[in-house]
Amino acid sequence: MNKKFLILGIVFSTLIMITSCVKDLNVTPIDPSTIMAGNVSNNPVYLAEALGKVYASFIINGQGSAAAGNPDISASDNDFFTTGRALWNLQELPTDEAICAWGDVGIADMNTQTWSPTNPFLTALYQRLSLSVTYANNLIGMTNGNSNATIARYNAEARFLRALAYYWAMDLFGNPPFTTEADGVGKYFPKQIARADLFKYIESELLDVQTKLGAPGFSYPAADQACAWMLLARMYLNAKVYTGTARWADCKTYCDKVINSGVYSLNPNFRHNFTADNDFRANKEMIFSWALDGVNTQGSVGSTFVIQSCSDGNYIDAKLLGLPGNPNWNGNRGKRQFAEMLLDTMTTGNTIASYDKNFSTCSDTRVANLIMQKKSFDIPSPSSSGDYGIGVRKFTNLNADGTQAADYNPTFASTDFPVFRLSEAYLMRAEADYNGASGGSAEAVSDINKVRERAFQETTGGAHDITTAELDAQKTSDGNSLYFLWERGRELYYESLRRTDLIRLGQFAKGTYLWQWKGGVYTGANIGTDGHLDLYPIPAAEVSANPNIKQNPGY
Repeated sequence: MNKKFLILGIVFSTLIMITSCVKDLNVTPIDPSTIMAGNVSNNPVYLAEALGKVYASFIINGQGSAAAGNPDISASDNDFFTTGRALWNLQELPTDEAICAWGDVGIADMNTQTWSPTNPFLTALYQRLSLSVTYANNLIGMTNGNSNATIARYNAEARFLRALAYYWAMDLFGNPPFTTEADGVGKYFPKQIARADLFKYIESELLDVQTKLGAPGFSYPAADQACAWMLLARMYLNAKVYTGTARWADCKTYCDKVINSGVYSLNPNFRHNFTADNDFRANKEMIFSWALDGVNTQGSVGSTFVIQSCSDGNYIDAKLLGLPGNPNWNGNRGKRQFAEMLLDTMTTGNTIASYDKNFSTCSDTRVANLIMQKKSFDIPSPSSSGDYGIGVRKFTNLNADGTQAADYNPTFASTDFPVFRLSEAYLMRAEADYNGASGGSAEAVSDINKVRERAFQETTGGAHDITTAELDAQKTSDGNSLYFLWERGRELYYESLRRTDLIRLGQFAKGTYLWQWKGGVYTGANIGTDGHLDLYPIPAAEVSANPNIKQNPGY
């Protein structure tokens, strides 16, 4: 599909050209087609291209085609350490949902929760998020106070993207360095910001820009008001982790805004959220995504990465998922506990062995994306080949009807990678209601069942609806319910959310829930019970280079 936001060719070094030969003069270039600091901030065409660069910084490695390459940060494999791909690894590999068979440096540490400050994925994501902030700062500084309505909206979009980058930095690293457009560009050491203070800053930015962004759905995939509401809701959902104070009522408020906007609806077909035509035009469940297509955003990133890394050529063949070029990397797959969660064995009484290899007798349509691997659904070692475990085929490079996208490429997927979907708004509101927001348990159950009824293709009151008693049966010591962990896992797996959910519900490095290779032990073990693993370390290179940065406790 042709994406609204193409990645166009302005690099920010061009945008800050200096006309140092003319002193004390406010010089405007004679040729208005020349892109210079004197006119770029007043031209919506140039600024649209510059804003495209900010969006692109989250999902591809830099300017140029995948073959030619012009990465913003060079590496031995330029796609390996992009934001979306590194984020996926940090959010999925240390959890019950995924494990990777590859021997690349840093992957084994993620599989077993034994990382150190030198892990390359930590360094890559830390640097990439900082780069996105820098790009956004530059655009924001050029456009602050501009009265042109289009340019003012671009300014708001850049502020949202900066807030999103800071959100992930806060979630993963806690206390990152902090800069805004007021700091400019130069040689100085950024100061570190405390996690709770960063929360307040992101919150204030989102509250301010929410009315300055376009209306919900106005120009997908550009960020709009609903994107700000979803990020606020996700922050408030995890506010106790970030600040020590729960914000359940605020979480509900912003979920209400999204749900009641009248713009979004659950797609009747769960799988349509992960096909090449999953964008907002054909799928009103998609609120925000990293827009990808096979022509303009080429790279082994996003949905391309997930499809290929989960394929093995045997049970899950990327050729059948629309990616015959460079297929079947045989790396990522799910663990036994991941399948048990999706199959809901804890309440059905079934076991994995009760099902055929395709789990075809399970009526939850979300489970239809799984398949048992060739050798065993148990994984005997963290480096075992991809022939072990549970195969996952959630994403495809084909349209929902099996046809190819208009911008089809056999090597690079045209499938947008979701950041915010409507189903998450329902599940966040349900958790907020259960934990004391105005709706209470009854509304929580109603929202969960909306998502489950889609999954089981049932109407209200269907056989698979849950009850308040089922939520209460898994209540934790702080009053929350582990049921939300299971239902969010069934709905949102492989969407770069799992680590955050496990931490919020007290199950990441400690807790009652164990999975294979948690803590580096086959049967699973609690480690880092002091809570230090709930934050990743600041990369060692940053601590060494910047005297203002203190390492997170425990590292």
